Amino acid sequence: MFWYQIFSDGVEYEARAGKPFVPPDITIKQVWEAVPKHLFKKSTTKSLFYIARHLLITYLFYVFAQNIDLFVASAGGTSLAKQLLKTFCWTGYWGFQGFAFAGLWCIGHDAGHGALSDYGIVNDVIGLILHALVLTPYHAWRFTHRAHHKATQSLERDETFMPFTRKDFKLPDGKVAVRMDYTEILEETPAFTLFRLFVRQFFGFQLYLLHNRKGNRRYPAYTSHYRPNSQLFKPSERPAIILSNISLLVMYSLITLYIKHYGWSHAMRYYFMPWFFQHNWMVMFTYLQHSDPTIPYYRKNEWTFVRGALATVDRPLFGWVGRLLLYNIASDHLAHHFFSTIPFYNLPEVTNAIKPVLGEYYNYDSTGVIAALWRSFTQCVFIEDEGDILFYKNRHGEAITDVDEKVKAKLDGKPVDGAGQEEMIVD
Repeated sequence: MFWYQIFSDGVEYEARAGKPFVPPDITIKQVWEAVPKHLFKKSTTKSLFYIARHLLITYLFYVFAQNIDLFVASAGGTSLAKQLLKTFCWTGYWGFQGFAFAGLWCIGHDAGHGALSDYGIVNDVIGLILHALVLTPYHAWRFTHRAHHKATQSLERDETFMPFTRKDFKLPDGKVAVRMDYTEILEETPAFTLFRLFVRQFFGFQLYLLHNRKGNRRYPAYTSHYRPNSQLFKPSERPAIILSNISLLVMYSLITLYIKHYGWSHAMRYYFMPWFFQHNWMVMFTYLQHSDPTIPYYRKNEWTFVRGALATVDRPLFGWVGRLLLYNIASDHLAHHFFSTIPFYNLPEVTNAIKPVLGEYYNYDSTGVIAALWRSFTQCVFIEDEGDILFYKNRHGEAITDVDEKVKAKLDGKPVDGAGQEEMIVD
């Protein structure tokens, strides 16, 4: 990608934008038959190798950070140049160690799907440890994430990144609203938009765990992943939630001992700053997987598992870093939604296998990560309160795309013009 394309829309996005949407009629059988059976096989040994490699990389980043001050002191140049070099090195450490922490979370994510080993106990032990290292309640997250996979982009049942509606913002009816109505309610300064983006990127995941921020609003306010009796969980799942909380208490105790021995400044520099950056990377790729102006949400009459799985976007986020440290979680996410138990190291082949079956419904976007994040954050503002297939609208009440008119007419129960058109429309 050339430097001037970093802030441009990808050609794939431009092809989808404005194109009338016809919901897919692809069957799960078609998709499954396209995938070679050997790709479903899991190797505990191979998974443990990747984990060991990742822990080594994480440790080497830590060793690098321990030597930053020595490296800067030995470097030539003015005091200002040394200070700039020091800032650059520490920021680089926080960013890359944040990727490494996010990678620990990604491996734990695969463990939560049972994709690392044929043995459930192996998956759960790995997931519990790796998620505890980055202060994530493994089982609590695993249960709600499983529900997300079962109901992706369903407005009634999905668990994460649930959109605001016209009613939430108390906007006037779309049939009578004018541009000024939207401006008065939704307009904000770029500085405030950046502040909201900062809060969401660095604190959003913990706020979701703490009180279900941006989760499904069918739950009571301040529903928490940390409460065993939360409505997020079945009664039979409560012992696992307690186990997750115990694992976090152990990690908090280890961090406390580290702080007592080395001090708060060490803990902040070596652990907490990378941890904040980890959240930034995680929220970035999870948000962009499902929040895009060209991707639909469905209400119950039109939602199917296949349509939900297809309502996600593959993105080559962070290039080789995303492949090496995030284990294909952004570049092969659509395949993961169809086959959540396939190991991450087989997902690139799965993606290539199902592309011919999915055709135009394979959503890929080469838009640079900063441009894609800003675009989704500023363009994906709300959806309508009514309708079975819905797209995000921006602060002016405008959608970048919409359902094909013939499909919309059928959804509304109106006659469809043109002979033979019924074949183009799914039931």
